Amino acid sequence: MFAEYARAGRWRVASPEQMMNELPFSATTPVSVGRVGLKARDANRLADYYKAILGLTETRRSGNVIALSAGGRELLEIEESAALKQDDPRSAGLFHTAFLLPTRADLARWARFAMENRIGLDGASDHEVSEAMYLRDPEGNGIEIYADRPHETWRFTDGSVHMGTERLDFRNLLSQIHDDDAGWQGAPAGSVIGHVHLRVGDVDKAESWWNGEMGFDTMLHYGNAAVFLSSGGYHHHIGANIWQSAGAGPRAGDMTGLSFVELLSKDAQAEQEKRDPWGSVIRVLPAKG
Repeated sequence: MFAEYARAGRWRVASPEQMMNELPFSATTPVSVGRVGLKARDANRLADYYKAILGLTETRRSGNVIALSAGGRELLEIEESAALKQDDPRSAGLFHTAFLLPTRADLARWARFAMENRIGLDGASDHEVSEAMYLRDPEGNGIEIYADRPHETWRFTDGSVHMGTERLDFRNLLSQIHDDDAGWQGAPAGSVIGHVHLRVGDVDKAESWWNGEMGFDTMLHYGNAAVFLSSGGYHHHIGANIWQSAGAGPRAGDMTGLSFVELLSKDAQAEQEKRDPWGSVIRVLPAKG
């Protein structure tokens, strides 16, 4: 159903003027998330899903690779190989890709779209700094769709940001939509990947690596099973948890799921590629502009 909905041409295409809209705070920091790469058994099926659910547009196709964008900004690269083994949620890898919408009203529009189209959710939470909904794509990759509260309202104690997990107030969220609102028209210009949450084998090792190798600041320890890290005071560009993957060893290269995380750095002079302690590929590219 969703593939047909996407192909029907409902989604708008951003004009050059719209593409220049101000980006969310997460994308203005010294280092931010650019793209996420996924390995898939069926790239077309996966691409159709993201087109339908998020309104992403296909902007590049070459061989077995499909790239998807929002407002002219490339966010996902999907690479197909029918020989891949199914991702194991107990292994290191991708917990979820978090798509950040520009405004709370955009999130409300998506919430109503999800209700009208009976899109099943894994969860919906108020995290104090943001409001979010969670689901999974057809190959099991986690997805978060969220909107930030104004960063000026975030609370900090001794350098740690306050984040919680309370039930999302859908009634209050949907009050953002006026009667004459055009509704969800696909991910608007200014949509970005706000953060990426990773499955790791050891939280302390992950924190040390992101602090030392990438220069990220620790923003919050969530008990002893998760850590949130960022650049420039964002609540988190990277999350790392052991909720399912405690003790996991190096990630196998022949599995579906995470291919790479691409970061954009204002200080980088050339492209670099690193691997975290579990072999997940972290690319760093010079940020443009």
